[in-house]
Amino acid sequence: MPDHSYDFDLFVIGGGSGGVRAARIAAGHRAKVGLAEEYRMGGTCVIRGCVPKKFMVYASDYGHKLEEAKKYGWDVTVGAFDFPGFMANLHAEVDRLSGLYMSGQVNAGVEVFEERAEFVDAHTLKLTKSGRTITADKILIAVGGSPWRPSPEELPGVEHTITSDGIFQLTELPKHIVIAGGGYIACEFAHVFAGLGVETCLVYRGDTVLNGFDMDVRTTVHEGLKEAGVRVITNTVFESIEKTAHKGVPLHLKLTNGMSLDADVIMMAVGRRPHIHGLGLDAAGVKVGDRHEIVVDEYSKTNIDNIWAVGDVTRRAELTPVAIREGHAFADTEFGGNPRHFDHDTIPTAVFTQPEVGTVGLAEHEARKRYGAVVVYKTKFRPMKNMLNGKSERVFMKVIVRQNDQVVVGAHIVSPDAGEMIQMLGIAVKMGATKQQFDDTCAVHPTIAEEIVTLRTKSE
Repeated sequence: MPDHSYDFDLFVIGGGSGGVRAARIAAGHRAKVGLAEEYRMGGTCVIRGCVPKKFMVYASDYGHKLEEAKKYGWDVTVGAFDFPGFMANLHAEVDRLSGLYMSGQVNAGVEVFEERAEFVDAHTLKLTKSGRTITADKILIAVGGSPWRPSPEELPGVEHTITSDGIFQLTELPKHIVIAGGGYIACEFAHVFAGLGVETCLVYRGDTVLNGFDMDVRTTVHEGLKEAGVRVITNTVFESIEKTAHKGVPLHLKLTNGMSLDADVIMMAVGRRPHIHGLGLDAAGVKVGDRHEIVVDEYSKTNIDNIWAVGDVTRRAELTPVAIREGHAFADTEFGGNPRHFDHDTIPTAVFTQPEVGTVGLAEHEARKRYGAVVVYKTKFRPMKNMLNGKSERVFMKVIVRQNDQVVVGAHIVSPDAGEMIQMLGIAVKMGATKQQFDDTCAVHPTIAEEIVTLRTKSE
């Protein structure tokens, strides 16, 4: 039964994907719910992540498609790219989506506070703009993550850089952009700007991008960056950045390998951290782990009995659909009489490089470590579309099979629309389908995806 000595049955800190789903579902279960969001409703995904980034991916890819159309008989003249016009359209759509997030909460009966909330104790929060103090029986932390940058002591001149957040605030298309990092954000934006005609350089401390992914995927994407015109400099990091008097490329960058670069925009894409600074977790007694994450159990509960956390702030799987599922499961468990938790095993995901990466299950090195004997099926081929448009770009596909029972434990694709394919493929892998069941499935011809069910080349 609700404890009416509190202002709210549930108070959610954070108006991103996980927080709004939890709030809406809990309100649907007749809980009295409040939610505080200090910036804009929608969180990282809608405001400064997945959604605006995907629009930029689309924009950069249109240039390629216009050129390809000529080989298919279209009389196409490619003009200049209107970056300000595109960005205006992008922000208008982001504003629309943010408004929908707000109206969805209000219509569900959630009381929304457009200000920051900080812990006073385990049941009490202070709203920093109004100064109001509120209490809640249960509190859910869903504040997400934010880009990390080194300090000025670690990187002199770091104040002259932007992060992925700043990308969406650009008013002019850069002439020369340098991106630090080799993760999915760095690789995606390197393709975006190269596709928009910007001189693009990627600087990465490792030797192959996308650390943690399957090695074949990593090498395919790495080579794809270079084929897209991105200058990739590996095994080095930034040493210092300084402003110059040069109007065109006003930033001078020194690398630890002795090289120098000039640019007008420098982007740091070297990692993200949970957005917990100043939240007052110490006052509530909430435990934080070595990676700055809020430590939770499988039901998203922290070490404090009435406080939960979902989404990127827990660093279990930093993906928007995961945060949504975690928030929904929390609300059903605590307010809907349906105890359940999200299963974090075998999550399909995509990287929106060009071409895209789609992956589900284990990478080859992970599968060998876990199961020992595995059989690997893979192929690389030039898709049918490229036979006329003149592109040399090739598709890569890989399926990893556990040898003792022939269950598919991993699948990896680098291809146009790989994200669309991996969503469907993720169902089969999640269900524990075998390689024989893949083989027994009739191919859809002529498609790129048909290769998944016709794979024959294997190695053990």
